[in-house]
Amino acid sequence: MNPLNFSLDAPVTSVSAITWGHLIYVCLLVAAAAVISRVLTIYLKKSLTDKIKRNQLDILLKAVNYGIAIIAFLIILPYFEVDLSGLLVAGGFASIVIGIASQSVIGNLVSGIFLIVERPIAIGDNINIGGTSGNVTDINIFSTIIKTYDGIYVRIPNETVFTSDITNYVAHVARRFEYTVGIPYAADAPQAIRIIRQVIWDHPLALCEPGPSVFVDELGDNAVNIKVRVWAPSSDWWEVRTELLWTIKAELQKNGIEIPFPQREVWFRNDLGGRITVLQEGEGPMPPGEKT
Repeated sequence: MNPLNFSLDAPVTSVSAITWGHLIYVCLLVAAAAVISRVLTIYLKKSLTDKIKRNQLDILLKAVNYGIAIIAFLIILPYFEVDLSGLLVAGGFASIVIGIASQSVIGNLVSGIFLIVERPIAIGDNINIGGTSGNVTDINIFSTIIKTYDGIYVRIPNETVFTSDITNYVAHVARRFEYTVGIPYAADAPQAIRIIRQVIWDHPLALCEPGPSVFVDELGDNAVNIKVRVWAPSSDWWEVRTELLWTIKAELQKNGIEIPFPQREVWFRNDLGGRITVLQEGEGPMPPGEKT
């Protein structure tokens, strides 16, 4: 070949329609695919190494690399005079059958990848998904495993997880809880509030910022209701909530403030001029069926 007459449109061989331009374009495509694959691999490793398990990261990286390779392969084939229409027609029926059979599997796989990347939940989180509450013990590529508070193993497909409303109780650092504490009407409400505040301040896990809120919320039927709102670390929320409630009760009782129980005052009207007689024990008629 005369170098001076070299053309990118010239065929590589006398019996081939593949030109040098095609080969250069294919090489550039392969190089670009390799670079993209490498960049994505490095990015995903840096972003997800500390967030997901090693085996999950490996599966995700393989899926990404295979996807890039397949796309590059399909783009390159026409330059080697491969007619994709025949392959598409031949594989059309098979793809329909396989697609129907594996629809849920593919849906779970794609949802699993999105869950790993988006990370609305993590292993150890206390969550509620579609009415199922518990701690996340594992997040696989196809399903999420939850251990309920009763110790029951629950496997939820990732497609269900991804399309459901997720309540993550520990997504934020702090979580608030509240009580309604009733005191008698005769009790000193400001004193009760001071006692409750002191109990909260004395607890090592009750947060100062955001701070607690204690105030008279309602004049109820049987008590003056004091609302107590406390912030605690999300991981220790339940422990702080249960400990504080009993401590508040004990401190109020120690200072002479009892928690009232429901009570009613009953008034009788005697519009008909009758008489109400209060009988002592042993007085009055015998119940039916009893003998003296």
